[in-house]
Amino acid sequence: MLALTFAKGVVVGLILAVPVGPAGMLCVRRTLIEGVTFGFTSGLGAACADALFGAIAGFGLTFIRDWLLAWRDALGLGGGAFLLVVGLKGLLIPHQFRVGPVGGERLAAAFASTFALAITNPVTILVFAAIFTQIGFDPASGNVSIAVLVAGVFSGSLAWWVSLCLAAPALRRVGMSWLPRFSGALLAVSGMGLLGAAAARLAGLL
Repeated sequence: MLALTFAKGVVVGLILAVPVGPAGMLCVRRTLIEGVTFGFTSGLGAACADALFGAIAGFGLTFIRDWLLAWRDALGLGGGAFLLVVGLKGLLIPHQFRVGPVGGERLAAAFASTFALAITNPVTILVFAAIFTQIGFDPASGNVSIAVLVAGVFSGSLAWWVSLCLAAPALRRVGMSWLPRFSGALLAVSGMGLLGAAAARLAGLL
């Protein structure tokens, strides 16, 4: 029974991780430019955020959910500003390609930034709750079952990020000169989108 619960968690983790958004683009960019280790560490941060959201939804930690939703706009502004800065650097600052840390970035910073970026969308908690209902998961099944489900979510999400990191270097065969600017442009656009959405909500337009 627990094996089935774990398998359901893996499926949920994959469903939430597969759409390549800002976190996915950042993971790919770091894999290509800074190396697989940095890409994997970035993916690990996103997987941990997914697991946290799964735990909040599964264990019914409403006080954490309410806090994250209350600070949604501030988180969105912070995440948007981060993406905009990273994107503009890649778009406007030319550099000769070489695989290695950019600006002395450390692995801990790569993990923390992607984790924080994923956390900027606390509405994901509500998505988790809806998916858990659809797959027939019963929150009253006990803490062990919920923990196994969350472990499955983490494993499914991490599996996707590992696959993405392993596949990304294949793009190097088609040339690298355009990648820093292309990925920078996508991140900058994502950042402006997050900033615009957060500002609109603060202004009462959304």
